[in-house]
Amino acid sequence: MAGKLTAKGERTRSRIIAGAADEIREYGPGVTTLDDILFRTRTSKGQLFHYFPRGKEELLLAVARHEAQRVLDDQQPHLGQLTSWRAWQAWRDAVVERYRQQGPTCPLAVLMTELGRSTPAARAVTGQLIDQWEQDIFEGIKSMQGSGRISDAVDARQAARALLAGIQGGVSILLSTGDVAHLEAALDTGIAALRP
Repeated sequence: MAGKLTAKGERTRSRIIAGAADEIREYGPGVTTLDDILFRTRTSKGQLFHYFPRGKEELLLAVARHEAQRVLDDQQPHLGQLTSWRAWQAWRDAVVERYRQQGPTCPLAVLMTELGRSTPAARAVTGQLIDQWEQDIFEGIKSMQGSGRISDAVDARQAARALLAGIQGGVSILLSTGDVAHLEAALDTGIAALRP
C-alpha cells in the first residue's frame, strides 16, 4: 500500500491480516473468500480495499509475510540466543514442537501454492524467511565458536545452510506423512555435527 499509515491505520491493517491468517489457517485459501475475511475481521469492503487495493492477491501476500514471520517468532527466544548447548536443545525442541502442533498442514506452503511459488512476490517472501532463519543459525554458530564451544574449523555458513536444509526436508516429509521423526533426526544430527 502506498503512503505511510497512521498508527490506527496500521492497527486496522494488522487486524485484517491476522484475521485473514486465522481464517485461512482454519479453512484454507482456496475456500476462504473475501466475504469470510470481512465477516471475521468486522471490516467493510471499503476498508479492505483501502488497505489492499489489489484485492485478494495483495491480502494473501500480506498473510504469507505474516505466516513467514510466525515461523521465526515461534522459535524465539531460542533462535536468537543460541549461545550454549542448552539453548541449542531448547531451540531444537521449539522447532519440533511447532511443527508437531502444526501437523501435516502448513499455512505458508498452501499460501505460496495459491500465490504461485514462482511469482517474484512469493519468492521474495520465501527468500526473506530463509535468509533470516539461516542468518540466525549462522550467528548462533559464530557465537559458539567465539566461546570455544564449536571448532573454528566448522564453516558456520555451510553448517547453518545444512541445518536449515535438514529442517526443511524434515518438514516436507512431515507434510507428506504426518511424522516428525525425520525433522527430529535432521536437527539432532545437524546439532551433533557442530559439537567438538
